[in-house]
Amino acid sequence: MAPIRHNHSEHPDSDPVLDAVRDCVLAVGVRRTTLTDVARRAGVSRMTLYRRWPDVRSLVGDLMTREWVDAATGAMPERRPGQETRSLIVDGLVAGVEAFRAHPLFRKIIDVDPELLLPYVLDRRGASQEALLGLLADSLAEGHADGSVRLAPTRRQARAVLLVVQSFTLSLRTMTDEDDPELTGAAFLDELRILLERTLTP
Repeated sequence: MAPIRHNHSEHPDSDPVLDAVRDCVLAVGVRRTTLTDVARRAGVSRMTLYRRWPDVRSLVGDLMTREWVDAATGAMPERRPGQETRSLIVDGLVAGVEAFRAHPLFRKIIDVDPELLLPYVLDRRGASQEALLGLLADSLAEGHADGSVRLAPTRRQARAVLLVVQSFTLSLRTMTDEDDPELTGAAFLDELRILLERTLTP
């Protein structure tokens, strides 16, 4: 599996402001982060921030999009010789769930500001979900073409798969019991692999 990057100082999408808000959120959470704090840490003026973002929530939204897409693409394994697209998709999605659950920003938001994620679970799709759907739809279309993925309307299939993966990412810890070997996080990731294989196999 490719390494998951958390330091964006050398990342092609590096942005000093997004790096600064990430550091602020990791230190104190979203609710206690202010544009003044971000501006000071990024070495820019508050007016510079206001030209791009009206408030901290919109700034954090852009940060989440960068971090989540980066985690998803970083978790995608290298294709093995002769590997079918379906197997690559399943490997990448399971690794992606594991990467998200270990991601420091995701863990901080879940622990301190979980309400920030509620609109994207209950009301609407966010930019990061749209980006992930695009990546998933491309992979599914490739699997349709090589015959390894069950034929279905690509956008619907991508959304259905993301619903499954999203539920494991957000809610897995409510179901695990690390003292019971049958109910560990790793055991549930094995179940996720089976679910994905069965829904995507022609």
